[in-house]
Amino acid sequence: MACTWRIRHKLMLGLSLVVAIMALLLGGTLWGLTSYRSAMSTCESKLKELELAGKVREKILRLPGPYADADLPQRARLIQAQIPKIEEALHDYDLKLKETLDRNRAPDGGKDEQDHVKLLAKALTKLQNDLLRADTDPTFAPGGDQIDILDERSPVKIGIRNLETEVNDLIGKITFVLDSRIAVTKQEARKSIMLLITTGILAILVMTGLLRFFYRWVAQPIRDLEQGVSRVARGDFQHQIEIHSGDEIEDLARSYNEMTQKLRAMYENLAQQVNERSRQLVRSERLAGVGFLAAGVAHEINNPLASIAFSSEALESRLAVLLQTARVGVEEKDTIVKYLKMIQEEAFRCKEITQKLLAYSRGGERTRERTDLVEVIQGVLDMVKHLQSGQGKKIDFRPTGPLFAWVNGQEIKQVFLNLVINALENMDDGGQVVITARISDGQVEVFFKDTGCGMTPDVLENIFEPFFTRSRTGKGTGLGLSITHRIISSHGGDIEAASEGPGTGSTFRVRLPIEPPAQTAETGQEVQDPVEEFLKLSSAKRNVKAA
Repeated sequence: MACTWRIRHKLMLGLSLVVAIMALLLGGTLWGLTSYRSAMSTCESKLKELELAGKVREKILRLPGPYADADLPQRARLIQAQIPKIEEALHDYDLKLKETLDRNRAPDGGKDEQDHVKLLAKALTKLQNDLLRADTDPTFAPGGDQIDILDERSPVKIGIRNLETEVNDLIGKITFVLDSRIAVTKQEARKSIMLLITTGILAILVMTGLLRFFYRWVAQPIRDLEQGVSRVARGDFQHQIEIHSGDEIEDLARSYNEMTQKLRAMYENLAQQVNERSRQLVRSERLAGVGFLAAGVAHEINNPLASIAFSSEALESRLAVLLQTARVGVEEKDTIVKYLKMIQEEAFRCKEITQKLLAYSRGGERTRERTDLVEVIQGVLDMVKHLQSGQGKKIDFRPTGPLFAWVNGQEIKQVFLNLVINALENMDDGGQVVITARISDGQVEVFFKDTGCGMTPDVLENIFEPFFTRSRTGKGTGLGLSITHRIISSHGGDIEAASEGPGTGSTFRVRLPIEPPAQTAETGQEVQDPVEEFLKLSSAKRNVKAA
């Protein structure tokens, strides 16, 4: 059996995978955007710093301007007048640097830039002091010689070169940081792209897998269930829905299969009941026809038979007198008497047959009482042990105690006798009939199992039909089992025949009620079969007419 994964577990797994993939995609995207935004912010700040540092450098480069017409003190004052502008530009840069640091936009912490700012401020202070000395002391120069303040040996010129060097270093540092940040940003961008590509491919694979598993776990079982339900709806109760999804759909399919099996059993039972009721109806119609025929035949034959019997008796009396006076030999006399006796016997035998036919058509009054079926069976066995058909065959009946049923003893004895004789006639020498009796579901069950020739399905289907016979002796009329079935049915019981095929023997099961049948609420009389009542009335009318 498949692993028990309920639908909610599968949905949670699929949702978890989708959420994980979406989280990876979102995380990669956010990481890329954050890196890009940080890089842009850093570049923006550094570009602004670079712009301000360029202004500082521009102002520093203007210090040795065209002062050829001015004397030395005047040149010093002119250069000194540019110092505040440089300090202002440097101050603007310092503010921007602090803003960059406050916003965490300096990848290296900004320590080098701060050092350069301090060095520039220190160099400006020194340059300003040198300019003051040059303004007040015309001989300010190495060795005490009076030289131009812009001479390469002049402290002012050296200070200006120091400023240029520091500002160039500052610009170089800013450029280096900017280039480094751009390089890092490119590397992070490549990583972000690779992450997005990898996550995208993984998302495609996961979604493909989820779609496949969704089809296998949900869509296909639902489709199979729908197809199976459609087949059952079209009447195919043999179809079983095979689903191995391990979830509620499989449970539903299993429950539906159980329901289908119950429906199939109910359908087969109903079909069997309809078939049985139809056959009973046909059998009842045939029995009614047989009853009408029997009553008519008995009525029409009884009168001629009575005349034949009366005439033969009268003829016998007269011939007795005539034969005493006539010269007839003893042999001829015996022959005449023999033939007259034969006519009388056959006439009375025909009358007995017609009486049986009338009894069959009427059904007879059935007085029922609590009867021990074991005694009935023993009586039947005592009757058949002297029959010719029972010679060389064995009957096995081992009762464990009395079994009482609400029946008419004589009719049930006729039923059991008919079943035993049929079994004996259809067995070869050495055959065996096993009779067993028991109580089951409030009824007495009696089984007659023989080792005879068995029956085909066609014979089993028509075994209780009137005039249907497959007797090996060829003497049967086909009414024995039909009458047996009628008697058992009139008692509120049932009889069934079973056989696995020719040569395998047969089994008859007779079920009879232990208690009396239901009675009507108003009269308290037993509920009679309408066909039997009809046959009774018809027979009664014919008897009245015959009288």
